[in-house]
Amino acid sequence: MSVFAHLVEQLADLLQPLFHASAAAAAIVLFTALVRLLVHPLSRAAARGQRARAELQPKVAELRKKHRKDPERLQKAILELHKEEKVSPLSGCLPSLLQLPAFFLLYHLFSSSTVGGERNGLLAHELFAAPLGGRWADVLGHGGIFGAAGLVYLGLFVIVAAVATFNYRRTKQMMAKNPVAVGGGDGEQVPGLAAVNKVTPFMSFFTLVSVAVVPLAAALYVVTSTAWSAVERAALYR
Repeated sequence: MSVFAHLVEQLADLLQPLFHASAAAAAIVLFTALVRLLVHPLSRAAARGQRARAELQPKVAELRKKHRKDPERLQKAILELHKEEKVSPLSGCLPSLLQLPAFFLLYHLFSSSTVGGERNGLLAHELFAAPLGGRWADVLGHGGIFGAAGLVYLGLFVIVAAVATFNYRRTKQMMAKNPVAVGGGDGEQVPGLAAVNKVTPFMSFFTLVSVAVVPLAAALYVVTSTAWSAVERAALYR
């Protein structure tokens, strides 16, 4: 944790001439971008995997016809087909899972009053008037929604809502045109995937909840990563 805190402080010092008092917040955004760049090759691989699943659909249709009276055998046959073709039905989940450690590091760092036995100086940093270690509930109790800190959160909520709406419309369109392109199509035969497909269009809206309950620093990570995902998916799943 001390090493991670030092990294954030170094990035903040680097960005200080440009962002002044909000340098630590800018450092978190930059850190998020670096994490997403590291994960991007996996996102590209996931996109290739989903296109490969789309190409398997004629074979999947044949299996459905062949085993239409035996759902258990159909499920097994589809899983075997994916294995033979070296296509993972859940490959799209890996990039998101690999980002969780970075998020939890930020969450823990900006929830702790001490780091390495010393006072956590990062908690003194702000995004405009909103402390990076503060939460939405703190804003409601001090200054209200339209106070200086409240306006910071309102700005984040507007960004998340706009990205979520974009993702929702795009995902619905893609599922209507080609369900496999977003991980569907054979969801009924892959255990657990059908349930995932049903909530996929709404996933971005859940970000609104996380922004409200986590420290502002972690919320910045979530908002930046969500916006990155929207742009990345628009580019990879054209």
